Amino acid sequence: MTTQGKRGRPSRRIRLEEIAARCGVSVSTASRALSGVDGVRDELRTTIIETAKSMNYAIPASVAGRKVILAASSVAMIDSARSQFTYHVLDGLNERARMLGVELVTRPVATPQDETALLREAERDDSVAGCLFLTLDDADVLTLTEGFSKPIVLVNGDDPSMRHSSVTPCNRSGAMLATQHLIGLGHHRILFLMRRGRRTIERRYEGWRDALIAGGFTGVDELVVEVQDWLPELASKAVKQRIAARGLDFTAVLTAGDSLAFGAIAGVQEAGYSVPGDVSVVGMDDLPQAAFCTPPLTAMHIPMREMGSAALSLLLDDMAHSGLPSRRVELACNLVVRQSTAPARTGAGHHQPAP
Repeated sequence: MTTQGKRGRPSRRIRLEEIAARCGVSVSTASRALSGVDGVRDELRTTIIETAKSMNYAIPASVAGRKVILAASSVAMIDSARSQFTYHVLDGLNERARMLGVELVTRPVATPQDETALLREAERDDSVAGCLFLTLDDADVLTLTEGFSKPIVLVNGDDPSMRHSSVTPCNRSGAMLATQHLIGLGHHRILFLMRRGRRTIERRYEGWRDALIAGGFTGVDELVVEVQDWLPELASKAVKQRIAARGLDFTAVLTAGDSLAFGAIAGVQEAGYSVPGDVSVVGMDDLPQAAFCTPPLTAMHIPMREMGSAALSLLLDDMAHSGLPSRRVELACNLVVRQSTAPARTGAGHHQPAP
């Protein structure tokens, strides 16, 4: 039985399932074959296309030769110059684009005027399949996209209203798992070092908080330390100021990003304490340099390259199947344990450095 969609037309989703069933393949394989995506044998692709034609299925145009505009925020551009997070996301994006024959065109977006101009350009150019917004997800930016006729996918972004599909790491659960690792080592006073401003970072804050509250710990709010930028020297300064004002009233630090973790380690050491002897430190990103700091950093590994690749796949899915609801894709993270974490010392939490 064919399920009827709007205005009595056959539902494209159901028809795709019927094509897949008739060819004896999965729906995703049928979708890849009809969208021109790599990974399907030529003879099988031909069979699926011929079957689709015989069923009067509207086969989407091939994505090869199309353009995708990558709108990169100033935050992303600065991060790209400072660390390798954005670099690895872009690497995954570019590799996937090359495989599909898609041209990726990067446009910096620093102002609302930049975004308006970019959307107008994309709307007018028939060769543009859609847009990827990299680290670009504040409310004003998303408001400007209303009425845009082509798909938009947020990369490392969060749309609470679900107007657009998005790809992020599992920020909240990742931070919760990192915190639980420290709790499992006997740490109860765990600082969270962060720079506020982006929803993705707020999710990490929430995960840290979830774990502490679930563990029955009190005084959670006083364990938040904020800095104004992602520079390691600001993290180091904040940690030293905390110790100067309160003594060593914590035994561990979870940071919202690796760059802050590098600074936290330096700050603890410069205050006369050791990592991990007195204080354990965990980062979130697992940038390549995490393995080479002193001591090597325990970090939640963020699948950066895979985020880029998944975002382009999501965009092409939206292009091939108009009418799909927006999706929020979260990629799993895993903790990489190195030498910056150790069991909490008995009675630790309030003591002075050794002379």
